[in-house]
Amino acid sequence: MLSRLSYYISSIPTLLLGIKNWPAIITAFLGLRVPERIVLELRNGCHFRVRTPMDIWIIKETCLDRQYERQGVEIKDGWVVLDIGAGLGDFAICVALEHPHSTVYAYEPFPESFAMLEENLDLNQVRNVKAFPYALSSQVGSIDFHIVSKEAVQHSTAFGLDGAQDSIQVPSTTLDHIFDEIQSDRCDYLKMDCEGAEYEILLNASDSALQRIGHICLEYHDGVTEFSHHDLVRFLEGKGFRVWLTPNPAWAHLGFLYAMNRRTLDN
Repeated sequence: MLSRLSYYISSIPTLLLGIKNWPAIITAFLGLRVPERIVLELRNGCHFRVRTPMDIWIIKETCLDRQYERQGVEIKDGWVVLDIGAGLGDFAICVALEHPHSTVYAYEPFPESFAMLEENLDLNQVRNVKAFPYALSSQVGSIDFHIVSKEAVQHSTAFGLDGAQDSIQVPSTTLDHIFDEIQSDRCDYLKMDCEGAEYEILLNASDSALQRIGHICLEYHDGVTEFSHHDLVRFLEGKGFRVWLTPNPAWAHLGFLYAMNRRTLDN
């Protein structure tokens, strides 16, 4: 509990220093009346239309804390990047603006979030992100997308998700099929935040697909399926990746897994 409180308190300077229109953001966190779907303005030039304080917090962790790169590797200009669980576009847009010669393929199955992703792409005039309204799973076709709460970021395709209130059908694809669709022989950086579906996606990927990936950074979610991050570590190490972990400072069932293909290390 103390570590969680310390984490949230230590985040205040990051929010104040990284956000230009922070008075409006503080109002949003306090639950006071604010314009519906305000635009968050970051000092790095990114703009995001947001729905809730949770959206703001995710942007803070992705674009200001840079959690997907901080303990892993920095993304380089010209890389091919896959963003699985793109949400409202925070990671994809920050990467695309900072690395104009890169191409980001962003996948987000929840219709409301995908609409915001497209809106934020237009807001930032991003042209090097290609967005797709698909979930990733072990099959091509369609899959149940479970609605857990009012927070869109907590929805998932993971089977048996606790607390699911409803579900909708969304189009699905696989990691193998993505490479055929985008006609690329490589993914330099794979980012994943898919609320427990990371296990089904990676554990069912072919060796051919996995060997095209240079780096992986994902947020793992324990307690959602029968698998845990320990299973992913063993699996990826068995496929030739070097793996390391960063536990979440506030929540024991969450953390970041980073993996580097040993072929990348050899080159």
